[in-house]
Amino acid sequence: MTVHFIGAGPGAADLLTVRAVNLLRESPVCLYAGTYLDPEVLAHCAPGTELIDTQRLDLDQITDHLVRAHRAGHDVARLCSGDPSLYSALTEQTRRLDAHDVPWDITPGVPAYAAAAATLGTELTVPELVQSVVLTRTRARSTAMPDSEALAGFAATGATLVLHLAITRIRVLAAELAAEYGPDCPAAVVYRASQPEQLVLRGTLTDIADQVEAAGLRQAAVILVGRAMAPRIECAQSHLYDPARARPPIS
Repeated sequence: MTVHFIGAGPGAADLLTVRAVNLLRESPVCLYAGTYLDPEVLAHCAPGTELIDTQRLDLDQITDHLVRAHRAGHDVARLCSGDPSLYSALTEQTRRLDAHDVPWDITPGVPAYAAAAATLGTELTVPELVQSVVLTRTRARSTAMPDSEALAGFAATGATLVLHLAITRIRVLAAELAAEYGPDCPAAVVYRASQPEQLVLRGTLTDIADQVEAAGLRQAAVILVGRAMAPRIECAQSHLYDPARARPPIS
């Protein structure tokens, strides 16, 4: 049988893909990250599904559950918050499954940064202002960052910066980023994007930390920084839609 790594999206039960919903209905075992998930997501599972919350399990314990279910002849839905391509420990888990000859596949999900941008009503790439997005994190009580991925280096590009797993360090980060972006650079924080507890904070690198600390946010929040985050932007017109651009005749 197969372990299905499924992007649970930002947490809302109606932001899963059709494929994800079908796999949840068909899998007798479901492992999920309870820290970030709206419980309504699990309503897509069939009655009688074995539900296992992984928030207090290490990777070896998670692997044991996956291998046990496979050997019992069960498909497994392994829900990952957001999209499995980002900060999901996918590589570590799949290597363990390979060692046990357990087949697996991946179903993508709506990433948290995309849900945050939608909530803000913001395009992260604006013509002639910013055309790149950097998705990264910082180190607190977590795995070390590669030496080549210093935050200041990313900030120096002027790209829209999206920080995951960094909300507890926002005051230090805002001061560091202000050196490159300027203290008046727009910044936003979206807590539990798309979920009932969703909270949106808007400001600049000067005051965003004050707002986060006042709200008491400690997890499940995405930080977005850059000129594209301004509530109203005067921007150039995309070449793709320019009326002066040559287009093939309509047949």
